Amino acid sequence: MATTQTKHQDGPENEPDFLSIHDGKPLGQRIVGWLTTLDHKRIGMMYLYGILISLIVGGVFALLVRTELWSTGKTLVEQNTYNKFFTLHGAVMVFLVIIPGLPAALGNIILPVQLGAPDVAFPRLNLASFYLWLIGALMLVIAIPFGGLDTGWTLYTPYSLKTQTPVLVAVLAVFILGFSSIFTGLNMLVTIHKFRPQGMGWFQLPLNAWAIYATAIMQVLATPVLGITVGLLAVERFAHIGIFNPQLGGDPVLFQHFFWFYSHPAVYIMIIPAMGVISEMISVFSRKPIFGYRFIAYSSVSLALLSFLVWGHHMFVSGQSRLANMVFSALTFSVGIPSAIKVFNWVSTLYKGDIRLKTPMIYVLAFLLIFTIGGLTGLFLGILSVDVHLHDTYFVVAHFHYVMMGSTLVAFLAALHYWWPKFTGRMYTESIARMCAIGVFFGFNATFLPQFILGSRGMPRRYWDYDPQYTTLHQISTIGAFVLGISMFVAVINLIMSWWNGKRAPRNPWGGTSLEWQAPSPPTLYNFEKPPVIHEIYNYDDLVEVEEDRWERRAPIAVEPSKLKVEDAHTRETVPVEKVEATAAPSSSAPGDDEPGPTATAVEPSSEDDK
Repeated sequence: MATTQTKHQDGPENEPDFLSIHDGKPLGQRIVGWLTTLDHKRIGMMYLYGILISLIVGGVFALLVRTELWSTGKTLVEQNTYNKFFTLHGAVMVFLVIIPGLPAALGNIILPVQLGAPDVAFPRLNLASFYLWLIGALMLVIAIPFGGLDTGWTLYTPYSLKTQTPVLVAVLAVFILGFSSIFTGLNMLVTIHKFRPQGMGWFQLPLNAWAIYATAIMQVLATPVLGITVGLLAVERFAHIGIFNPQLGGDPVLFQHFFWFYSHPAVYIMIIPAMGVISEMISVFSRKPIFGYRFIAYSSVSLALLSFLVWGHHMFVSGQSRLANMVFSALTFSVGIPSAIKVFNWVSTLYKGDIRLKTPMIYVLAFLLIFTIGGLTGLFLGILSVDVHLHDTYFVVAHFHYVMMGSTLVAFLAALHYWWPKFTGRMYTESIARMCAIGVFFGFNATFLPQFILGSRGMPRRYWDYDPQYTTLHQISTIGAFVLGISMFVAVINLIMSWWNGKRAPRNPWGGTSLEWQAPSPPTLYNFEKPPVIHEIYNYDDLVEVEEDRWERRAPIAVEPSKLKVEDAHTRETVPVEKVEATAAPSSSAPGDDEPGPTATAVEPSSEDDK
């Protein structure tokens, strides 16, 4: 038996895509349609727009901070304004960008499609979570015209009880954002449990779904602690009842315990979804099944559980007992085990793979190096004697950014470029996107590698001024920050411009095996026009690149092999189909897209009238 490609259009054939269902209606109706939608993809798109705007705002504050540090003394602003710059940079980037970026934006858009589902489990709760995020984001930004926040993004007591800046506004914003995160986590948990199609067990899930599942556990269990903490801070500031204020018998270190009991799991709320999308892309762009699937899946869950046990390593110099310090130090090293398992399996997947350096893969390779550096420097900070020297220095700033910004945000950019053709139906300009990816990598390392040296030499973090001996390293860091900022800005503009000048995206431009690549580009309102077919996850044997950036599964038909020839777009050679068959024989248990086999799953329309 020979194989031939399945003929189909790349966009929807019988229904409008989710982006154009209101086309032809008056502008007001189109706006209302978006604002009241229950479609998970549209809600995810609104999240994405807001997160990209927040990224620009947070990035501008970061560049203002680095500009001020170009030279000793005053370069741009005074001390108090500088404090507000780095506080707002941290708060915006953590609460508005990195935490919701992958789970709430791209997770909302892609996860139900990966499960073959028409929507998330609770569409109205999903819309509510977006509006809570929007209200919290607006309140956090409103703090700027009211004087700005100067406490640092951690809101540490006792200073946050005394400062005249609008702490209560920021605290209320964080409280509301916490509810948004909880609603998103609940929705993802129930969707993964209840909306998996028949025939898709836990170990047929994409690793991205495993990562979002682990993240959702942390969102539901840890975020209420943040709400309680900022609520107590608001009560203490307003009513002066002596919870954290030492002058009233309170304990300011108690605030740190509460805050980091949430915020260390929050670190993994940020990084585990990044690990999930990296696992997807490494397999696809290496053309190999992921190495150690179960180990990667279990390591995501184990990271989620261990993240609740190590909050004390942020407080080695805060007056904990020696025993507590040793316990937290030992637990810190244990967290490195599941992270190391992931890195080992990713590198093993790359080994002898047919690696294709598309833009998402360049970001993936950047992630591997940056995350490894961030993880290894975290081990240094877990050593008690070393942490005492490095605590509150630029070494901590560099480590934090290597894990949070360099890893999570780079993975976010990788995932955004990876799935952009699917949910927009347009291809971006690959050459510009590659240059931006390279610029992000070099700009990031130029920004934060010098900060490791600064910290090891004793440069404290959050200082407006510094000794002249640190000038050169600060200037290198500032130049790198502008390279990084410009590269990211151009990358986002390139994506946005593809709406107008990008070519039509094929259904499966990268050769992925998960279910979203069976949906049209962009998907319809309920994601699929016909039941998707469950193939073996990460099996690329029956995927052939019929032309550049266009992959098709080949279904068996009764045609003489010698009469069929196809062009391999990767090698640009014309080869007989029987040769393709000899190297990549399709499994008889994996029917073609037009043949609903025994594992096919139908997508039933939702009963929501207003979708």
